[in-house]
Amino acid sequence: MNKRLAYIIITVTVILLVPAIAMQFSDEVNWTTFDFIMAAIVLYGFGFLFEIAARKIKDNKKKIFFYSILLLLLILLYAEMAVGIFGTPLAGS
Repeated sequence: MNKRLAYIIITVTVILLVPAIAMQFSDEVNWTTFDFIMAAIVLYGFGFLFEIAARKIKDNKKKIFFYSILLLLLILLYAEMAVGIFGTPLAGS
């Protein structure tokens, strides 16, 4: 396993630990097992897409463009899953 992939796995795991730890100290954070599974799928999925792009795309301009598109999609998906800005079945609350 290369260093970049290990960094992605560790970073996503730490991000997933934040709500798990917060749930121990506050009733405001109330994630279910399903929430953790969905967050893991989304974060690891996007992390691996970033890794694939880093390996396959050699041109820096194309790489930055692809990273930007991935980041925009991640933000839109997060917003939809959190508050339902588009009203799809993925919508939270």
